[in-house]
Amino acid sequence: MRKILLSGLILILSTGLSAQIFSNKVVGEKKNEKIDSLKHSSYPYLLPIWGEKVSQLGFDLPYSAGFSSQYIYQKSEIQISELMVGFNNGTMFDLDEIVRFNKATAQTSGLNVRPDLWVFPFLNVYGIFARSNNKTNVDFGIYVPGDFSIDPDLGFQWDWVKAMDFKTTANFEATTYGFGLTPTMGVAGGFAAFDMNWSWSDIPELDKPAKVFVFGPRFGKNFQFGHPGQSLAVWVGGFRVKMETGTSGSLGIDEILPNFDEQLEGAMEKISAGQIAVNEWWDGLSLGEKTDPVNIAKYAAANKALSVAGSALDGASRAETVQYGLDKRQKKMWNFIVGSQYQYNKNWAVRAEIGILGSRTQVITGLQYRFGL
Repeated sequence: MRKILLSGLILILSTGLSAQIFSNKVVGEKKNEKIDSLKHSSYPYLLPIWGEKVSQLGFDLPYSAGFSSQYIYQKSEIQISELMVGFNNGTMFDLDEIVRFNKATAQTSGLNVRPDLWVFPFLNVYGIFARSNNKTNVDFGIYVPGDFSIDPDLGFQWDWVKAMDFKTTANFEATTYGFGLTPTMGVAGGFAAFDMNWSWSDIPELDKPAKVFVFGPRFGKNFQFGHPGQSLAVWVGGFRVKMETGTSGSLGIDEILPNFDEQLEGAMEKISAGQIAVNEWWDGLSLGEKTDPVNIAKYAAANKALSVAGSALDGASRAETVQYGLDKRQKKMWNFIVGSQYQYNKNWAVRAEIGILGSRTQVITGLQYRFGL
């Protein structure tokens, strides 16, 4: 099915994850000299707003502007449903029951760059720009109605038969842009950060950019070294991803179902066999049974299922283009994260973070430079 599923397999092409820099309330008798220095010194920068007042209250503020870059690798599982497909701009068919996905996974790797500003002492805002290479692996089957039985209460019980089986991989590139904000607070080196961002990933095969919202709460501790500004931070937290679920687009038939013709004949034969079985059942009913509203409804439902499957495959056999719509979502929205950051001084810091558990794994490494503004 190849590129028809690109939108459904994009998860995070750019997270906008920030290094764990925060405004820290200095406390403790051993820190009296530092506290006195902050209270009696003038704040030399324009940002953040209220920076001087907060600094004189005993908060050690980071430099107000920064630029960071992160490398991101991620592998995720997603679920795809509500698949609608049309051919040559014709009738759209509901194939949610006919096309069944066994497993869909996405891998992405790329570089993210992020300028940021501390607008307020406890609020950082930033922009996102990223380029990424992405690979999707999809395992799905096309099913048609086969043998059936009739249950007095449930009606037709179809034995759906796999007519075609596909495994495909698609590779593509994407450009991502967006923005985010991170409210933070810190006391005595302990901190909480609530990172959130909105991003849009532009992919040529999609009608419109894919939208993603990320929320990542983190809780940790910063350990100061002897050298001024030098520290090591460690943290744990969660990582939640919400995608815009609806997607549509148009592609060439050869991009979607390679070697389709080789399997089409067998699929049409299975549909014909199903139709023959339904007709034989109907013809075997008495005149009174044929006027029974329940049997009429069963007969109509059976013919409708066979007609949709047959029409969709017939349309695909003559198609040059395919129009599609689908709904996609994360198999699990949350996963667990653990990370660490080494700050060499107030200008430079490096970080690493991994995400595990759930249906997503990720690795992030980054470098940040900060300066006063």
